[in-house]
Amino acid sequence: MSLEVKGKTHVRLVFLGAAGVGKTALIRRFLQDTFEAKHRRTVEELHSREYDVSGVKITVEILDTSGSYSFPAMRKLSIQNSDAFALVYAVDDPESLETVKRLREEIVEIKENKYTPMVVVGNKTDRVGERRVSGDDVLSTVEMDWNSSYLEVSAKDNDNVVEVFKELLQQANLPSRLSPALRRRRETFPKHARFRPPMNKTNSCTVS
Repeated sequence: MSLEVKGKTHVRLVFLGAAGVGKTALIRRFLQDTFEAKHRRTVEELHSREYDVSGVKITVEILDTSGSYSFPAMRKLSIQNSDAFALVYAVDDPESLETVKRLREEIVEIKENKYTPMVVVGNKTDRVGERRVSGDDVLSTVEMDWNSSYLEVSAKDNDNVVEVFKELLQQANLPSRLSPALRRRRETFPKHARFRPPMNKTNSCTVS
């Protein structure tokens, strides 16, 4: 029997979006605080972190998915088994935003709930001179029409990355007291926080 502290004790977050928009870079920046500029094709990777919140273990799983539409069955299964969704596009790639719109429709159809927890993420804001998507237009669509959250980020500059995960976990109804643990990951937690850092082990599997 699992314990609950004002919410769930286990949640799965899934990152979806076109190839090359930076899904893996965002996850790697959050988990390892590193950035690799070279794009490497991902099929599917599952990362697991365990946090201790007031003596209760909270498990956070992060699913990194393929940007290819060659795996529709795998993507459908990922959507069915996940609690909250990060829909990632690149601000210099308008077509990647169209992919986000299609993915959002697919999630709503599979989950049969238009209020499923979702955060639309505009990545690569560091490419200032290459921006081709208006953040104001996306913000209007996401918040007014989709009733979801919108954040612009840069995995390269580590700008707003932690905020993406905080928003996903809040929407997934995990204990709000977990948020400070995410702000200072691993050994850098504030001294006053009542959390232990995530366990070092990463349950990560790669399908190749």
